[in-house]
Amino acid sequence: MNPLIIAHRGASGYLPEHTLPAKAMAYAMGADYLEQDVVASRDDQLVVLHDVYLDRVTDVARQYPERCRDDGRYYVRDFDLGEIRRLSVTERLDEHGRAVFPKRFPPHTGRFRIHTLVEELELVRGLNAATGRVAGVYPELKRPAWHRNQGVDMAPLLLETLSAHGYESAEDPVFVQCFDRAEIERLRETLGTPLKLVQLIGENDWNESDTDFDVLKTVRGLRDLAGVADGIGPWINQLYTLETIDGQPASTGLASAARDAGLLVHPYTLRADALPAGFKVHDELAGFLIESLGVDGVFTDFPDRLRRFIDTGTAGHG
Repeated sequence: MNPLIIAHRGASGYLPEHTLPAKAMAYAMGADYLEQDVVASRDDQLVVLHDVYLDRVTDVARQYPERCRDDGRYYVRDFDLGEIRRLSVTERLDEHGRAVFPKRFPPHTGRFRIHTLVEELELVRGLNAATGRVAGVYPELKRPAWHRNQGVDMAPLLLETLSAHGYESAEDPVFVQCFDRAEIERLRETLGTPLKLVQLIGENDWNESDTDFDVLKTVRGLRDLAGVADGIGPWINQLYTLETIDGQPASTGLASAARDAGLLVHPYTLRADALPAGFKVHDELAGFLIESLGVDGVFTDFPDRLRRFIDTGTAGHG
């Protein structure tokens, strides 16, 4: 079976991330799943955005200069949905206002907006109906413990929203992902969801959650995880090492250990314009992940390039 092509924030190599045009483009490029990072507004609306902050991908500082917190950041949680809808979305910028990926869609060009999870689910349902091809959805609960401290429990809201749109069983085309190990367990055991769950694996110094990812990556950690989750979403750099005699990429064993525990492996993120050390071209990395490691799916910013690789087997040709 071919690995799943998971559109990371949509076709974000071509259009501003997590915008409906980026999702529609990813669908047209043949993505099997579209990812939705989910955060909550002040009026408890679930919106699709990668960060709990607004300032790296919108003009919030220009429109609401007085609304930042003491740390200088503008939080989604401090704005109502109506206010968020007024913002213009741009290509991702760094702290100096420069494009993180300078060769992508020009910043401050076009007219893009933040949308709700419901609006994206409706888009996917409409595209599936119009084309007859079923693409799934892949929502991520962003920083759920932080959100609870801010007065909203997103997990039940997410499950209710998914259920209302027909995602209710393990057979439905949906994965729910989260970096928080405790939240994955809560989703399965306390909230009782039958949906497929994926534990994202970061690094401890990223401060994504209180999860100890070093422990999680051990054989015992993966076996324990398999009791509540269906798969892992590791950072690509965690899957290989260059510490070999010939300096070529070699498996760290994480992918095989996860597979031995009965877990799917969906690494992130394949970016043709930001390849990790040891890989010179897109298809070289795609080939390593798919052919050498045997992963079950890949998060990618360029779903068309991964689709072409899978369909034609053009490994090594850039």
